[in-house]
Amino acid sequence: MTGMTSSARPLLNRRLAEFGTTVFAEMSALALRTGAINLGQGFPDTDGPEEIREAAVRALRDGRGNQYPPGPGVPELRTAIVAHQERRYGLSYDPDTEVLVTAGATEAIAAALLGLLEPGDEVIALEPYYDSYAACIAMAGGTRVPVTLRPHEESRDGVTHRRFRLDLDELRGAVTDRTRLLLLNTPHNPTGTVLTREELAAIAELAVERDLLVVTDEVYEHLVFDDAEHIPLATFPGMRERTVSISSAGKTFSFTGWKVGWVTANGPLVSAVRTAKQYLTYVSAGPFQYAIAEALRLPDSYFETFRADLRRKRNLLGDGLRAAGFEVYQPQGTYFITTDITPFGEKDAYAFCRALPERCGVVAIPNSVFYDHPDAGRSQVRFTFCKKDDVLREATDRLQHLAS
Repeated sequence: MTGMTSSARPLLNRRLAEFGTTVFAEMSALALRTGAINLGQGFPDTDGPEEIREAAVRALRDGRGNQYPPGPGVPELRTAIVAHQERRYGLSYDPDTEVLVTAGATEAIAAALLGLLEPGDEVIALEPYYDSYAACIAMAGGTRVPVTLRPHEESRDGVTHRRFRLDLDELRGAVTDRTRLLLLNTPHNPTGTVLTREELAAIAELAVERDLLVVTDEVYEHLVFDDAEHIPLATFPGMRERTVSISSAGKTFSFTGWKVGWVTANGPLVSAVRTAKQYLTYVSAGPFQYAIAEALRLPDSYFETFRADLRRKRNLLGDGLRAAGFEVYQPQGTYFITTDITPFGEKDAYAFCRALPERCGVVAIPNSVFYDHPDAGRSQVRFTFCKKDDVLREATDRLQHLAS
């Protein structure tokens, strides 16, 4: 009987039946098979600061973190996270009871949703959204309720850009008596939208009025451009006690493989998240935690230089995509650019992205996979610009062939 299964019941948990291989795995495999330039998955092709890498090596050699670290995270990192939140945003947390270190932001999101949701609870998320949101809500038994960001024209200093914006009336209308939690991502992947102070104030008022919890994914907090500003929702009146703030080191310091993330929230919220987290990875990234503690203490000049370099790369790729014929939605944050392929007479982003490596040797991601309402993103394609300049130039040169 070994190897036999019952035909009456599928092997995969029904909550995950709609989820298969992620689009990132599919497109990255396509890049490997075709030798195409991978502007799909968002990871840098250069390492972060040498002194931070050496800090990890030093921790390994000194035997710090080679065995299980403390469940909440090593004290040095928790203290550094608290100092970062205070210095950057004026938010004060207790490193012993209000900070939790996780295996990247993805685990933090999963643990927060598993710890805070009951089956049937509704979760409002801004679509298009990072694909793990939908899967984590499903695993927690929740019901996702999407509120769609839509393109609008914005003019400033004589320059007009098309960007994605939140309809606050639509958000308000999505809240029901079953709504437990708002899941927000700002700066927003994949659109590059950064929620404004006015938008965040309205969200805070809604959360307080309807007694909602909020989980905020702020992993791109240091990657904001032009006149955009990242403002944590937890800084607004009534929000510190109902907000689980999540961030990570991967995007800020270009060590995505280390998977060091964190949660900051009041004690009862952190306790709920930790209860779920301890049965996921339990602990992770021991030596890297010590290195990230040092990274968070880098001078402001590091963050300013890093942001300026990414802004320059955004402009380099954006200009190349426009020249190739794409409609470009100018991002205010993250390291992704969303484009529209209708100028090429194309309407199906998924088919476009599957064919793109063979057509011109570049891999991108179809935004339609990030929507519950795929028609809203049917013609949108996302590219990442966290790559070397020569890679971005070669990619845009190859994309010029689309118009020929």
